[in-house]
Amino acid sequence: MMTSHGKLRREKGSLAEYESQMKDLRAQLTDQIKILDSQVEVKQQQLSDLSEFLRRRGDIEAEYARALDKLTERFTHKTKKKEQWGQSVCQVWSVLLTQTRLESREHAALGDTCCNTLTQGLTHSTEDTHRLHKRSKEVGIQMQDELLKVTTEMQTAMKTYNQYHTDCLIAEGKLKEAERLEERQTGKSAELGLGQSGGQRRSSVKKMERLMEKRHGRVQENQLKCTKARNDYLLNLAAANAAMNKYYLQDISTLIDCCDLGFHLSVERVMKCYLASRWRIQKTEETGLKQLEAAVTSLDQGGDRDALLQQHDAAFCLPFRFNYHPHEGDQVCEVSAESQVRYELETRFQQLQSRLAAVTLETEEVSKTLKATLTALLDNMCESDCNPSPDVLSSLSNEPPGGNTAQKLAIAKRRANQQETETYYFTKVKDFLISSSLSVKLQAKHDLLQDAIQKAEAVASDPSRMQCARSVRVRKSRPVSQFCHTLFTTDIISYIQSSGQQIPVVVESCIRFINLHGLHHEGIFRVPGSQREVNHIRDAFERGEEPLSDSECDLDSVAGVLKLYFRGLEPPLFPYDSYSQLLECGQIEGVTEKALQIKAIVSTFPRPLLIVMRYLFAFLNHVSQYSDENMMLPYNLAVCFGPSLLRGLDSDDAVARQPQVNDLVKTMILHYDIIYPSQSELPGPVYEKHMTLEQEYCEPITEEGDGETEPLPSEDEWEAVAMFDYVARSPAELSFKQGELLIVYSKASCDWWRGEAGGVKGLIPHKYISMLEGSERGKREDGGGGGSTGNLTAEDPQTENTTRSQERRHTLDTVRQGSFRTTDRPPFGQADRPAVDKDMISRQMNSVFKELLSRQPAVPSSTLAAPAAPAPSSSSSSSTSSSSLPQAAPTAKKVGFSLRGRALFRPVD
Repeated sequence: MMTSHGKLRREKGSLAEYESQMKDLRAQLTDQIKILDSQVEVKQQQLSDLSEFLRRRGDIEAEYARALDKLTERFTHKTKKKEQWGQSVCQVWSVLLTQTRLESREHAALGDTCCNTLTQGLTHSTEDTHRLHKRSKEVGIQMQDELLKVTTEMQTAMKTYNQYHTDCLIAEGKLKEAERLEERQTGKSAELGLGQSGGQRRSSVKKMERLMEKRHGRVQENQLKCTKARNDYLLNLAAANAAMNKYYLQDISTLIDCCDLGFHLSVERVMKCYLASRWRIQKTEETGLKQLEAAVTSLDQGGDRDALLQQHDAAFCLPFRFNYHPHEGDQVCEVSAESQVRYELETRFQQLQSRLAAVTLETEEVSKTLKATLTALLDNMCESDCNPSPDVLSSLSNEPPGGNTAQKLAIAKRRANQQETETYYFTKVKDFLISSSLSVKLQAKHDLLQDAIQKAEAVASDPSRMQCARSVRVRKSRPVSQFCHTLFTTDIISYIQSSGQQIPVVVESCIRFINLHGLHHEGIFRVPGSQREVNHIRDAFERGEEPLSDSECDLDSVAGVLKLYFRGLEPPLFPYDSYSQLLECGQIEGVTEKALQIKAIVSTFPRPLLIVMRYLFAFLNHVSQYSDENMMLPYNLAVCFGPSLLRGLDSDDAVARQPQVNDLVKTMILHYDIIYPSQSELPGPVYEKHMTLEQEYCEPITEEGDGETEPLPSEDEWEAVAMFDYVARSPAELSFKQGELLIVYSKASCDWWRGEAGGVKGLIPHKYISMLEGSERGKREDGGGGGSTGNLTAEDPQTENTTRSQERRHTLDTVRQGSFRTTDRPPFGQADRPAVDKDMISRQMNSVFKELLSRQPAVPSSTLAAPAAPAPSSSSSSSTSSSSLPQAAPTAKKVGFSLRGRALFRPVD
């Protein structure tokens, strides 16, 4: 076994490599900003030089025009004084003077254009270049911050993974030590067997068995935490690499294009105007002007951008990919979808699919708007009167001085519209970059999860990998003695002191439930849950029950219970006397200084409050780390929790001060590790990112067998008939034909059921099925309710939950008894439920079949026949009720029990 020093050196080596890579990345991002700043200085200098050149050329042309005009006037007077000695010569002279006069006017027009129109356009272009570069730089810095945030999250995930893997290795070492101790104790018992009594040996053996069982459980739990931390690390690693690829291959080019927006177009328009003037007055310079025109028309924004990238290849080249560094010889280098986390990954995969589709659609819409805005912006720049086209130059030369007031007003108005369009364009550029980056990160996670789930399905379908025995843990209710105190609308310090719970049970249970099932749930804490379900969960907590033992509880309702608990505390979690002091912290500009000031105030709070705050804000920070999927940024969480956690005695100014409160809570979420003391500074419970069901509330049930297991039937099973043909679109869905008999267990979402078709388990769309009358759900409604198309709702959710809890406890007792002896008790569901009339069921089944036959006459009758369920062992039960009652649980020695919907302890099929 590797020594602790060797482990530390390896861990420091991996972290040092990441730190070096992050340092190089930050330096590279800084160089990019410097290069872009230098480029804008170059462009501004070019525009300034070009403006100075045109101004001086205009002065020269104006002086030349005045010289030509004087020359014309002089020779005109001379020709008038001279005698008309020849008509042909006079005509030639007159034409010569006329042409010289026209040439003088053309040169005067060229001088005015160079000194006023063209220089004014270049001045506007210089202003535009500076303003566009400033906005592009802001977007670029924001994108760099997002990239650094992703890489920082990846580094944090790696550290978490290293910590959990170290705990796993320590647990395995302790297990091996216990095994060696067991071997030594067995040897000593054999040597001293004659001298010890049988009772002493049995006591020693039982102690050793308990020790081994405890060490095995600790190893399994640490392995599970390590697996979750590794998965999170790998997903963050994929997202970081995808974001980095997106930034270097696409975002940088987009930012450079934004910096050059309109620059090349403005230069092109100015030079074309200058060229047109020169063509009219200098026909003899045709060759040179063509060469210049060729140079002007060869302006290429994309080519300049590529040349810039090639010239500064060291700053803009794509860095090396972040490689996965396994911790301490860990052999797993990919996302693991083993049985304990497979359901969690499948749920997250489905949520990612939905989120990715929405983000992709949003990105496409933003892209279309962005293209249209860019076209309008460029058209506005082209139509600007400060860059006139060659066709209007003659009209400009004939306008008298001071007659262009209306034109200046039109230019000013057009300039204002152009700046407004620029603002909207850059807003869309930022939205597009953020949305496309999010799409890339989600796609990377989506592809990684898809591969992992497909591999897990391939492994699960391999019969050679089936296990002969497995251990299932079932979550039990907490002892009632822990709930003997008032939970809601109470003083939290008094409750903690009287109950002995450092973290109130409501907070701990809700946070654990959301950690296991809701970190990726879109709109968690923002979307309100069912008020009826919230009241039901609250009342169950007050009665001392454990309402969240069932994973099918509504996530939004559980989140609502957590908010309700903190909203009902009196006084609130943050004492009233600290309200004003905390609000004063919101005036501090620096984030670090603000966090330190908040820490100074919070450190004066009682110890129980600090422990609860540390636990809560660590959890909220963890939720915000999945904002790409759950859309809950730290500020969104602050809006949801701010009014409940921090409020003053005067309720009149609550609305006015709410933005300050939200900003404070956001700071506490982002910098909880700075504000609140660590576990070494303040011993007590701390929030764990990768939770499992609590060990003390889980009961192991071992399934024995010779290679196959017989799982108990689901507690709630309903029979349904397919109304239409359906072809599966993913491996998780089931395909079936119209008229086929299906079995449904529970609802996976508002549109899907978990069920079985032809012995294969998967997801069934609820709009394609019709529930059979007289099935499990039908019996709850006076034994003969009507069928419905995929929408099963009980009359009273609270009664239904209570009944389910009683049935679960009854089934668990039956399983426990069946593990040790054979009982004569009738199977579950047979004695507790009333008998169903065979004729009534037949009539209801026939009505459904007739409806199906009327929709598709060609369906064979054999397809519609419901398969007969195995007859129960009791002689009092007849085969007539087997089609409507759930299959009886066998009381043989092969038994098993799993909490339906709980992915961590669900048995492997």
